[in-house]
Amino acid sequence: MFHLGLDIGGTKMAAVLLDASGAVHLRERRPTYKESYQGFMDTLVSMIDDISVSARGEFTVGIGLPGAIDPHSGLIKNCNCLVLNGENLQDDLAKRLGQPVFLANDADCFALSEAVDGAGAGYGTVFGVIVGTGCGGGVVVNGQLLSGPNAIAGEWGHNPLPAWQAIKDGPCQHCYCGQENCIESFISGTGFTRRFNEAQGTLLQAEAIIAAANQHDPFALRHYHHFIDAFARSLASVINILDPHVIVIGGGLSNVERIYQDLPAAIEKYIFSSSCHTAIVKAKFGDSSGVRGAAWLPTLSVTSKL
Repeated sequence: MFHLGLDIGGTKMAAVLLDASGAVHLRERRPTYKESYQGFMDTLVSMIDDISVSARGEFTVGIGLPGAIDPHSGLIKNCNCLVLNGENLQDDLAKRLGQPVFLANDADCFALSEAVDGAGAGYGTVFGVIVGTGCGGGVVVNGQLLSGPNAIAGEWGHNPLPAWQAIKDGPCQHCYCGQENCIESFISGTGFTRRFNEAQGTLLQAEAIIAAANQHDPFALRHYHHFIDAFARSLASVINILDPHVIVIGGGLSNVERIYQDLPAAIEKYIFSSSCHTAIVKAKFGDSSGVRGAAWLPTLSVTSKL
């Protein structure tokens, strides 16, 4: 039996076909159709039909997408592919394909992928963190994806930055979610870059800011040190509640190698313990983690706390 995973993004749809051992047998990528729900469905079904010809056998179907699936209605909400909001993609696609379809948030899929056979494999509790365009997360406990009645498990990026102070953290940040000083506004790749450029009047990308910090540019270095401190405060809050065995980091900023040396010591200042034994590691599969996690969805049960 093969396992087909699909990652629905705002601009592209990625697919991967895995066997039971996790080996990749096929990859596919197509633009996301965003003009209408019917058009999106037709494009997605066509993609799956084409893959079925190449697969030459049965496969399960799992889908990850940026948004949440309301556990009571089954309808999608908060998705950046707007035509999916308010729709029951799981049921509609299952009817079109004539087989079960499994859906989850893309950050949950990332965490699941890394827990199954990635950097978090073998750990009891895995907290998957994405620091890229946004700041998402997912929780896997003993191989099971954690979910709940609000479908927001792991959404740490929309908690307020712990102990925010203007003198230390800069001006109040207004988040698109309607709240202020969300963690995402400070430590996502978008927030990290935007705040630096607003202060300096520049248009640098995150890679250039990190490079400047590595060259001991004073402002870039201060900005990086603040990023590490804010990241540490935010993760310490998660550790105090969840106490995960490992935190796996993905997204664009996960490629900054020095954070894996700098974060552990910074976290120790804030957790309710004299030392921190939670491993902090880089994602094994990088940008492919989400689509791989989607492929694993049908093979693993979900723990719901209702």
